[in-house]
Amino acid sequence: MKIGTIEATEEKKRKSKHAKTMLPSAGGGKRSRGGGGGGGSDDGSNDFSELHQRPDEKARIVTWFLLLIVFMTFSAMFGAYIVIAANSEVEWRPFSLPYQLWISTVLIAASSFAFEMGRKNLILEEIKKQRLYFRMAMTLGLVFIVSQIIVWIELMDRGLYMSGNPYAGFFYILTIAHALHVLGGVIAMAVLIHRTWFLTDDLRERRYRIGITRSIGWYWHFIGILWLVLFALLGFWH
Repeated sequence: MKIGTIEATEEKKRKSKHAKTMLPSAGGGKRSRGGGGGGGSDDGSNDFSELHQRPDEKARIVTWFLLLIVFMTFSAMFGAYIVIAANSEVEWRPFSLPYQLWISTVLIAASSFAFEMGRKNLILEEIKKQRLYFRMAMTLGLVFIVSQIIVWIELMDRGLYMSGNPYAGFFYILTIAHALHVLGGVIAMAVLIHRTWFLTDDLRERRYRIGITRSIGWYWHFIGILWLVLFALLGFWH
């Protein structure tokens, strides 16, 4: 009986000692005497919250998904163009391309260069140069679209329409589809310019701006490369 009493007393002492080591924290929880967080929250919860503090990662994933869709769409159209061009039974009548297409090529190449300069100045926090180059890139993108409209008007003045000539039909389809994607990039750049117009001391905001600029840059440069392929296809694969 005495032994049982001693064991019961020891058990009570252990419970009392354990209760004393748990002190109330400022948030109503408990922390150990050593100052650690309750229950190892530094392991899982911080990693989880870190994932949700990176909206630029979401933008990167969306951009890659969008680029994949654009790549597959234009690959299908390029493939159809090549197959029909190689078909001798189809009345395929290529025509000389308007000289404005060369101007369009220079415009979109210059726009990609201006955007890249804007991105570098964003990282360096050179706010005036950043604004200048981003606005220049957006303006050149808009002028590129205008140059495409001028090309379509000239072709219609020549009597070349989508119907009656498969080559003309592909020309309109490919260039219009590309111009729409350029317009999407111009809209994205306008949002970017608005978001990055002023400097910020918030590190999370800076990281987001750099990440979203990188994603938009990937799209814009891809659209520029896509134009070079399209131009080469229409101009030299008859």
